[in-house]
Amino acid sequence: MFWIWAVEGVCWPLWRRTGMWSLWSLLLWEALLPTRASSAQVHGQVGGSVLLVAERPASFQVREAIWRSLWPSEELLATFFRGSPETLYRSRFLGRAQLHSNLSLELQPLESGDSGNFSVLLVDTSGRAQTQLLQLKVYDAVPRPVVQVFIAVSGDALLPKTCQVFLFCRAPNISDITYSWRREGTIDFGIEPRGLFADGQVLRVSLGPGDKSVAYSCIVSNPVSWDLATVTPWESCHREAAPGKSSYKDVLLVVVPISLLLTLAGLLSAWHSYYSGKKQKDVCIDRVASETENPLV
Repeated sequence: MFWIWAVEGVCWPLWRRTGMWSLWSLLLWEALLPTRASSAQVHGQVGGSVLLVAERPASFQVREAIWRSLWPSEELLATFFRGSPETLYRSRFLGRAQLHSNLSLELQPLESGDSGNFSVLLVDTSGRAQTQLLQLKVYDAVPRPVVQVFIAVSGDALLPKTCQVFLFCRAPNISDITYSWRREGTIDFGIEPRGLFADGQVLRVSLGPGDKSVAYSCIVSNPVSWDLATVTPWESCHREAAPGKSSYKDVLLVVVPISLLLTLAGLLSAWHSYYSGKKQKDVCIDRVASETENPLV
């Protein structure tokens, strides 16, 4: 007869029960005793994979290891005991976590809600322990941006000597991106900051007859991907004025609401970070108080 023991959503054979007692002892050890800790940031892309690396000194011979998710929910992800890895824990990463031979944890495929804080506790053969904290941020792939040309000085019967244009760039249905511009065909790709508005989404340029073939590219990026769109604005300077033609007044109607929206998003993000940190701190204080009132026998 083959007996099993169910715990934390996993069915364990009775011969592994001793290993589970070691797990609880190790978690209690981490909570009560000071350990050496380090931290790192990791970026991943939705649909891709990410490797959470368990770094350790060359002389650190690992005997046991525990991977956990700390935020937004506290979950057990993977363990390594007596030379045996285990990832069959009931968590949001069940079926998507793989523990490698070097004790690094691979997560795939990534989802937008996988961002959070993780920790790995390592114990060597002499009983020394070290904890590593990792902050994972998962981003969407950047889509191809769209550039609109708004003319500040419209053409007339005679071709203008100069043309003032606003280039408005946007990437649809995505946040947490950075906008930058470059002038094609020149050695110096940089754009002077005084010509940029709305966090880089709008570029103002002055064109002359010598800029007929000059193209500008808008580059949108995040830490894991990027894309660009290129336009030749001089072509728009010579189009005949029409009732539906875009002017600099139109760009103001676009830029002002976007600027207000970005400011509001920044304020909400700062408030959410403060509230989440305060709530987590309160939970930790309550947990410590509870353990103090009810000490282990």
